[in-house]
Amino acid sequence: MKKSIFLISFLFLYGLYTQAQIKSPSEFLPNYGKQITFHHQAEAYFSHLVKESSLIKHQVYGQTNEERNLNVYFVSTPENLANLDQIRNNNLSAIGLSNQQNQKIGDKLIVWISFSVHGNEYAGMESAMTVAYELLNPSNKETKEWLKNTIVILDPCENPDGQSRYANWLREISGKKTHPGLSDREHMEVWPGGRYNHYVFDLNRDWAWQTQVESQKRIALYNQWMPQVHADIHEMGYESPYFFPPSAEPLHEFIDQYQKDFHFSLGKNIAAKFDKENWLYNTRERFDLFYPSYGDTYPTYNGAVGMTLEQGGIGAGREIKLANGTHLTTKDRLTHHAKAVLTIIETASNQSDQLLKGFRGFMTNSRKKAKGVYATYVMKNNPKSEQLVELLKKNGIEYSYANASQKTIGYNYKTKKDNTFSIEPNDLIIKADQPRGVMTQVLFEPNQKLNDSLSYDITAWDLPLAYGLEGYALKNSVALSTKAAIEKKQLNAPEKVYAFHIPWNNRTSAKIVSQLLQNGIKVRTAAQKAVFGDVIVESGGLIVSKGDNPTITNFEKTVGDLIQSKADYNYLTSGFSVNARDLGGENFSLIKMPKILLLSGKGVNPTEFGAVWHYLDEVIQYPTSIVDVSNLGRIDWSEYNTLILADGNYNFSEDFSKQLENWIAKGGKVIAMNEALSQFEKTESYALREFASDEEKTKSENAAKEKELKSRLLDYHNHERRLISSSIPGAIIENSIDASHPLAFGLGSNYFSLKTDARKYSLLTNASNVIYVPKNYRSYGFIGHELKKQLAETVTFAVEKKNKGTLIYMIDNPYV
Repeated sequence: MKKSIFLISFLFLYGLYTQAQIKSPSEFLPNYGKQITFHHQAEAYFSHLVKESSLIKHQVYGQTNEERNLNVYFVSTPENLANLDQIRNNNLSAIGLSNQQNQKIGDKLIVWISFSVHGNEYAGMESAMTVAYELLNPSNKETKEWLKNTIVILDPCENPDGQSRYANWLREISGKKTHPGLSDREHMEVWPGGRYNHYVFDLNRDWAWQTQVESQKRIALYNQWMPQVHADIHEMGYESPYFFPPSAEPLHEFIDQYQKDFHFSLGKNIAAKFDKENWLYNTRERFDLFYPSYGDTYPTYNGAVGMTLEQGGIGAGREIKLANGTHLTTKDRLTHHAKAVLTIIETASNQSDQLLKGFRGFMTNSRKKAKGVYATYVMKNNPKSEQLVELLKKNGIEYSYANASQKTIGYNYKTKKDNTFSIEPNDLIIKADQPRGVMTQVLFEPNQKLNDSLSYDITAWDLPLAYGLEGYALKNSVALSTKAAIEKKQLNAPEKVYAFHIPWNNRTSAKIVSQLLQNGIKVRTAAQKAVFGDVIVESGGLIVSKGDNPTITNFEKTVGDLIQSKADYNYLTSGFSVNARDLGGENFSLIKMPKILLLSGKGVNPTEFGAVWHYLDEVIQYPTSIVDVSNLGRIDWSEYNTLILADGNYNFSEDFSKQLENWIAKGGKVIAMNEALSQFEKTESYALREFASDEEKTKSENAAKEKELKSRLLDYHNHERRLISSSIPGAIIENSIDASHPLAFGLGSNYFSLKTDARKYSLLTNASNVIYVPKNYRSYGFIGHELKKQLAETVTFAVEKKNKGTLIYMIDNPYV
C-alpha cells in the first residue's frame, strides 16, 4: 500500500516537474518582444511546448507554396486530448455532419484562434506564443479551469510565406537600435510586402473561395471540426486603437441573436481588462459582418461566433512614435493581443453551455426554409458548372443533379425576375435543407440586403453570375429524382482520327490549350461555328489536326492523353464541313504561342498582379516571365509577343512609351487592366478616353464645380456618407457582349463583372467595344447613386488594333 502511495506521489510530482520545464517565449527566444520572430523559430518554440507539456498536441495540416508547414496546436486537458477524435465526431454528430457518437464523452466547447493571416501583421504570431504559454503554464491555475470543458485550437500563423518575407526584410534592415521616427526605412515596407502569400493573394478574403493552398488546407480542417468560436487576429494602421467586438454594421440578416449576445458580453469583458491597463480601444466601428469570405464571417455563417480582433501596428516596425507622443512597441502589440485572446477563451469557457446551445440551434435551424426566402437553387447544365461544383465540395455543401424533367417557377439571377423554366436532367440542384444550410443560402442569395451602405468590402457575390451560369432560386423544395453525379459518356475514338475538337467553354479549356502549346502541338481555333457531321465546333473551339502535327508519334494517344481532363472533347473523321467552313479554310486559324511578360514591382497593385500570376502559373500552368518595372531597360523585347500590365501606376517615361508603341506596331500585344489603362489614355496615339467628346468632358467638369460650390454649406458629420454616392466598394455589373468577337468566345450572351472602384471610360471609337455596360443595366450590391448613372454606356473590355499589334483594355480584372 505504501509503495502504491509512493508511486502515485512520485508520478504526480514528476508530472508537475515535467510541466515546470516549460519556458516562456522570452526565456526560449532572447529577442522576443524586441525583434520579429522567424517562422521557424516560432515552430521551434511550439515544438518545445509539445515536448514538455501533456496539455498540447501538434498537427501539420498542409504546406505552403514555399514548402513551409501549416500548423495547428490543440490545447486542453490530457483526458480531452486523448479523446480528440471522438470529441470532434460528437460535435459533428450534434449538427448532422457525422453518425459517430460516443455518449460517454461529455460535450466540449471548441474555440479556434487564427493568427497573422497577413504576414506583416506579425504581432499575431508573436502573441500566439504568449497565449500558448499561459494556457500551459503550471502556475496559471485559471487557464487550467478553462481547459476542462474547452478544446483550444491555435493556428499561430495562417500565412507563413508572407510572414517570412516580412521577417526577412525587417531583420535585414534592422540595426541594434529601434527607430521610432516615421522616416526610418523599417516603417517603409518594400513591394509587395509581407501582407500577402506566395502568389501575392490576400488570404483574409479567401475563406469561401479557397483559391489558395493555405485556405484550402485550413478550411478542410476547419470543416472537420466546426468550432463554436473563431477569432481572427489582425493588425491595422499603427495609429488606430485596438478593435474588438461587437462588430460594426452592416450585419447580415442571418446572424443569430446568440452570436450578437456573445459579441456584446465578450466586448464588455475585454473592455474591463483593457480599462485596468488604460489601453485605448474601440468597438462597432469599421469592421462589419457581411461579406462571406472573411475569417470572421465564414465561421459566423457556419454557426460559430466569428470575430476579428485588430491591433494598431502595420508599418510600426519594431517601435514607432504615435501622434499622442507615446511609443508603440512589438511588446505592446503582442501583449494587447494576448490579453484579448485569453479573454475570448475565458469568456467562451464560462459560457460554454450557451454557446453550444446557440451553435446547435443555428445549425439545426439552418435547415429550415424560414432562415431565408429560397429553398432550392438550380443551375442549368453547363460546362462552367464544373468550377462551381469544386467550390461546393471545398465548402462541404451538398448538391445533386436532376435525373428527370420538371417545369417550375424560380427567380432568374440574370433577369432579376421570377420566370417559368424547366429543370432538365443533369441540371445542378443545391438545397437549403442541409447541415450547412445558412452558408449555402448566403453564397447563393440573389439579393444581399445591406442595413448600412457604409460597407467595408464587396457587397454582392451572386455565384451563378460569377461563374457565368443560368441560375434560378426557388422558394419551394423540388420533388424530383436526383443523382449524385453526371454519367460521363466514354468516347470511343477510332484508331485513326483526322482531328480532335476541344470545346472552348470553361477554364479547363484554357489549361488544355496551355498544355498542348507547351508540348509543341499546333492548335487552331474557329472564328465561327462549323459543323462536321454530328460534331459542332463552336466559335472559339479548339482543333488539333494530324495534318498540322505530322511529326507527332502516335498522334491519337499523345493528344488524347493531354486532353483527357476535358470530358466533352470529340474527334473529327473528316475536315469537310456541312456549312462550308472546312478545317483547312479561313475559319480556322493557328494559335500563335504567347510569349508572356508580366510586370511587377513598385507602383503595381500587389493583389491584382498576384491574381494574374496565380492564374497563369497555377490555374493554366503557362510559363510567364516576370520583370520588375525598374528593369524595363534590360528587357529584350524580341523575346516576347505579349505584355500584361496588371492594375498599377506605372509612370512610363516618354522614351519607353515610344518604344512600347513601336513594339505594338510590329505585332506586340498588350493586356492592360484598371489603372494601367491611364498609360494609354493620356496620349493621342490610342483610342482610350474617359469621355467620348470634349463637350462631354466640359459638362462633367462643370457639374463637378457646381457640386463643389453647393457643398460649402453642407454639414461635416455626414461627409463620409456623401462620399459614398460616387463609390462602389464591390458590386456586380451587368454587361452586354459582342459575341462575334474572339475575346468574348465562350462567355455566352452576357457577362457580369465585379467592379471595385469608380474608374470608367466611354465607349471607344476606332476600336471594338467587346464588353460594355448598357444604358439600362442591372446591378447587384451597393453602388453610389451618382456613380450608378455615370456607369451606363461605358466600356468594360475593349480591343484596339494598332498596325500589326493589339491592345486589350480591361477596366475590371477578370481574375478577381
